[in-house]
Amino acid sequence: MMPPARLHPGHNMDKYDLYSRSVQDPAGEVRDFRKFYRQLKGRTPKSFREDFCGTFSVCCEWVKLGPDYTARGLDLDKEPLNYGRKRYLSALTPAQRRRVKPMLKNALKPGGPASDLIVAQNFSYFTFKKRKTLLAYFVSCRKSLRPGGVLILDAFGGGDTLRPNSESTRYGNLTFYWEQYSYDQITHEAHFAIHFKTRGGRKIKNVFTYDWRLWTIAEIRDLLAEAGFRKSHVYWEDDDGKFKRVEKGVDESAWVTMVLAEK
Repeated sequence: MMPPARLHPGHNMDKYDLYSRSVQDPAGEVRDFRKFYRQLKGRTPKSFREDFCGTFSVCCEWVKLGPDYTARGLDLDKEPLNYGRKRYLSALTPAQRRRVKPMLKNALKPGGPASDLIVAQNFSYFTFKKRKTLLAYFVSCRKSLRPGGVLILDAFGGGDTLRPNSESTRYGNLTFYWEQYSYDQITHEAHFAIHFKTRGGRKIKNVFTYDWRLWTIAEIRDLLAEAGFRKSHVYWEDDDGKFKRVEKGVDESAWVTMVLAEK
């Protein structure tokens, strides 16, 4: 679920396009999801659900894999869903479009058919700040998976996240800024924002804003077990942006992982 944007009046920035160019890699994500699932289950997942899906570009990429691949995307915000229909869904073939279902739905109460694979990416489930709510989400995901299904979550942390910080990355003529405004040592709540600047343009601040709880890997895995998942695994991102399965964490000031849970 993409958060609401707060933009300066009068500008014509396409915020979802900039987000896609700097944050997302649908083809790469789909490739990783299939690879991880195959490593764990020895077979290929066909039915896919993306929670907090925003513009559901990953769903659209998923159905390109073949005529028996289906995808559903759940989000509570009409704006990115409508954008995705115009930008990504319309670019698919008629047959592919029939296998994608973007839905204005709460991920806590998804309904619909069970899936081989459910993903919640870009740390979107961090919006659930209470333990009972995150547990309820994991329980719902488990119920919504087919036998032997897998839930994939990403997570981040490290010492750098325990205080305000910022970083910037250039993508061609676009500069992406990630800024952490705050961190509460007691509640683990933190506020973040994404800013953008195009070459020759001015920096637009707070294009996307986030109010999250930073869940630790241990907390996430404990809750997954409590929700009834049989087993969970951690895949750590290396310096090349590749994820490798690990049993112990790496001593880094900032890290990103994937947590995979088997039903």
